[in-house]
Amino acid sequence: MSIRLGYQIPNFTYPGVPVEDLFATVAAQAREAESAGFDTVLVMDHFYQLPGIGTPDQAMLESYTTLGALASATSTIQLSTLVTGNTYRNPALLAKTVTTLDVVSRGRAILGIGAGWFEREHHDYGFEFGSFGERFERLEEALTIIAPMLRGEQASFEGKWYTARGAMNNPRLRPSVPIMLGGSGERKTFRLAARFADHMNIICDVTDLPRKVAVLRERCEEIGRDPATLATSFLVMGMVGETEQEAKELGETIPEDRRDRAFVGTAEQVAEQLHEKILGAGIDGLTINLIRNGHRPGMVAQVGAALKPLVAA
Repeated sequence: MSIRLGYQIPNFTYPGVPVEDLFATVAAQAREAESAGFDTVLVMDHFYQLPGIGTPDQAMLESYTTLGALASATSTIQLSTLVTGNTYRNPALLAKTVTTLDVVSRGRAILGIGAGWFEREHHDYGFEFGSFGERFERLEEALTIIAPMLRGEQASFEGKWYTARGAMNNPRLRPSVPIMLGGSGERKTFRLAARFADHMNIICDVTDLPRKVAVLRERCEEIGRDPATLATSFLVMGMVGETEQEAKELGETIPEDRRDRAFVGTAEQVAEQLHEKILGAGIDGLTINLIRNGHRPGMVAQVGAALKPLVAA
């Protein structure tokens, strides 16, 4: 498993598209990504739209229902969340869910998982949010249950937050479903990635990326793991226009706190920036979203054509 070129769909508000055509628009993007050479399509695991993309009342599809439907709408592209909120999913049930997605998709599932962070969703939906430290305690306990279940082992664990008593997970298609962690925490997230993950998707400002890559390698070496066995990718906010003028207008919509992780320009200009600033920092792969215009037919293909040569094996 490797995410060399991922396409994330974080936005489900498409002007002129009625609700009954919403999923068809999502599926069209996934199929276009598949045809364009992307190897993975990813959706967010949120209940509300996030600040910086839209308002909480805007459309947000439940992630695993969406991925299950995309399994039938596509044939080769890998399917994942970026990333599952551990705080609102029982770990044994999550292992069952992603393994079922793997069976339904004929071996294309990846478990993306993180500690959870969007407090309002927890409050409104009645899930316990807890402190920063508690959320990472819960994530570590969850992975202790999930990892063996994905390998077909019975999971038994009695923790502060979770319990499993010989939990079985059948049917399964592969020896294991890959685990991807998402985030940027050097002390907690990277330590858990070194222990449990096959892939680390780093979400941070571009200026912080070289340090993040170096620290992730240190976390692997601390436990005797070869850093080369933990694949990496970087989440890119793509403000890609068909013309420089359109790209400039898109760039003006970037929130202040996201400016150092957004890339503005034509597809070719953005590809040049990513080659230098992201892949040049030691990252293996790219995941890009096109939050303003990814639903426009042909846009995903155009970006894929520009980016695919950067990550060709």
